[in-house]
Amino acid sequence: MIRKAKAVWRGSGRDGSGHLSSESGVLADTPFSFETRFENEKGTNPEELIAAAHAGCFTMALAFDLQLAGFTPTELTTEAAVTLEPEGKGFRISKSALALRAKVPNLDDAGFARIARDAEKNCPVSKVLNAAISLDAKLI
Repeated sequence: MIRKAKAVWRGSGRDGSGHLSSESGVLADTPFSFETRFENEKGTNPEELIAAAHAGCFTMALAFDLQLAGFTPTELTTEAAVTLEPEGKGFRISKSALALRAKVPNLDDAGFARIARDAEKNCPVSKVLNAAISLDAKLI
């Protein structure tokens, strides 16, 4: 399974702007810029998209793990907070903090904590945050 997204940027880093599109069409020429990334202007940015991906991936992984353990959640709500901080001449994503609130009938705190930790370690987005990155770069 391969999922694709595309970024197009025009201009300099500070004064330029770009747009993001995804294969599914959920993102379709969605604008992003220096201001949406670093100055909280309305719009999206890569870190917000990573946070959404991490929250969604983890929550779905947890739902599957709970199902395998014989539990059916009535609600799982996860917020992911991705931190972008300066590093050298650029920036780095230093952490992704997941905050989970759940309603799972008939499950005790210890069992829930164990299943949630396992889901966090095994969701694909958690794994990609430490993944090897490949790059195929060509001037056109």
